Order: sequence, then C-alpha cells, then structure tokens
Amino acid sequence: MAVGALGVLRELACSSGALLDPVVEGARESFRVRARLAVRGRASSPKIGIFQQDSHRIVDVPSCVIHHPRINETVRVLKDCIRDAGVAPYVDASHRGLLRYLQVVVERGSGAVQVVLVCNDAVAESVLPLADCLTDRLGPRLHSLWWNGNPERTNVIFGPHWQRLSGPEALRERIGGAAVFFPPGAFGQSNLDLADRIVAAVHGLVPDGAVVAEAYAGCGSFGLGLLARAREVRLNEDNPHGLRGLELGLAERPAHERAKARVLAGDASACAAMFDGADVALVDPPRRGLDAAVLETIMAARPRLLIYVSCGPSSLSRDCQRLLADGALRLRRLTPFALFPYTEHVETLALFEAA
Repeated sequence: MAVGALGVLRELACSSGALLDPVVEGARESFRVRARLAVRGRASSPKIGIFQQDSHRIVDVPSCVIHHPRINETVRVLKDCIRDAGVAPYVDASHRGLLRYLQVVVERGSGAVQVVLVCNDAVAESVLPLADCLTDRLGPRLHSLWWNGNPERTNVIFGPHWQRLSGPEALRERIGGAAVFFPPGAFGQSNLDLADRIVAAVHGLVPDGAVVAEAYAGCGSFGLGLLARAREVRLNEDNPHGLRGLELGLAERPAHERAKARVLAGDASACAAMFDGADVALVDPPRRGLDAAVLETIMAARPRLLIYVSCGPSSLSRDCQRLLADGALRLRRLTPFALFPYTEHVETLALFEAA
C-alpha cells in the first residue's frame, strides 16, 4: 500500500532526522462520501462512473464498494430518470448531449445527498424535467439539487454557471468541534471520517492562546475549531465557494470567537504577509505544494510551529528542502493518513518546529 509515497516519506525522514509514524488507516469500504462521476452512453442505456486511465471510456460503477451506499443509490435513481426523461448523455467527440457529470456528496448527519448535474448548456431549462424526476424519486433523501453549466470543450468538470434548484445552499458537517459548511463548488475531502482524524491531530499540536495563520483554509475545517482557544486565527482562501462556506461557518460561531477571526480573501501568495507575528503557521496546499511567496514568507516569519498538511509527498519533499535550508526550522514528525485505500496516495501531516 502506498509504496511510492511512503518511499518518498522514508527518504525525507531519513535525511531530516524526523520521526515517520505508521500509516493511519480507516475503513476500506463505504468510506467515500463525495464522488464526481462522468455520465456517458445513451439515453436508453446511460453509463455513470469513472474514465479508464488516459481515455474517455467509461467504467460504469453502479455499486462501488468504496462509495457510501447513498451515492450508489443516487446513481441508480439518476439512471432511471435519464431513461424516463430521455436525456442525452454527453458525447466527447461531437460535443453533443446534455448531461456531462454528476457530483454527489453525502451529509453524514442526515444521510441526505447534495447533487450537482453538470450540463453542456449555459442555461438550466433543458435539465428541469430530469431534475423534477430526481427530486420526486429521491424525496427526503435529497438535501439539495444544483445545476452547473459547462458548455465549453474542456476536461474541467465544473463550468462557470451555477443555479440552485432546491434545498439549502451548503452541507453542514461537524468537524473539529465546529459546524463547517460546504457549498457544492467548494473543496471537501471524500474520506471525511479519516480527515476528521487529521483535523484532531492538527488541533492537538496548536497551543492555547496562539496566533494561528492558515493559508489555503477552504471552508474552515481546521481553523473554525481553533477559534475557541486561539488568540487570533487568520484564514486565507481564494475560491469563492470556499469563502462562502467559511462565511457560513463563522456566522455559526459565538460573537467572541468571530472577533478573533480575520479572513483574507485572495491568492495565498498575495496574502503571504499573514504569517508575520504568527505563533503557528498552518498550510494545506494543493498537490503542487506551497506557492513560492508563501514559502519564503514563512521562512522569514520564523513561527514557533509550522504544520503542513500535504496531499503530494513529492512537493512536500521539495518544499522541505527550502524550509530546512537555513536551519531556522526543523522537521520533527511525519504522519501519513491513507485517505484513499487501494491507491498509492497518502495525506501527510508534517510538523516543523523552530530550531
């Protein structure tokens, strides 16, 4: 399991003198509460699933063992509605057909699903018969239903057009002691039960009364739960959907906690000065790793702790070379989490301390 990723982490631990913890594992079935699936085939025989590697050929997954059962149920219901409504799935070669992708996210507390229908159209009218069918057949199992318009020839899943057809504007999850809200366009972990353990581990590293600066904060899975005992929490995010989720989460916090939060909207590089005077720098960047300006500002700010949550061991290893170069920081611990069983992917919690 995760041989390649663990090999990189072993080399990093050996070269830096850091402790490499055993891989933290969770459930191996029914753990995935978030799925983005392609829709292809014909109206009479739709296929919903994932692409084969390096192709647009669909692997139909009506009963995937790693998906939450409610995702599989939603896929089966949608297939029936596609057939009954006569909706044409998307065809890549001709750029014709309506329904391109499906996103399904399960709200753990209620078991209801947030559904996004991604369509090859700039307006929502053509999908309304399908939406009505899906609403009727899912009933109370449907949290909310969204249309996304993506009429361009592109491999990007979501387009620029959004419309809420029914239900609340965001899922609500309890993470790290706080309510965290996820609009459909915001990033969210698919293995939330194990991601909860990453959040708990991060919280356990942050001392009471600290000034925390978090870049790439998303909807606030880490930062919102720290407001109760931090002196100040600075939260940076650039995605408008993530910022809306963050706004909803902050609105749920007591007034004295909201007063300790500073939201810095925009690219992390443009907000890098947020680390000045921070006791704890917390970063959870995309797979490419830290933006150069963020990395340099952290080194100049010299926080007592740097907590780096990485989804790319190679970019983590590269960033570590720069972070450790002047001896101001030391890498103390690496803890890998197997968020995607059966793959080589691990999420890594890296702890740095001031030398």
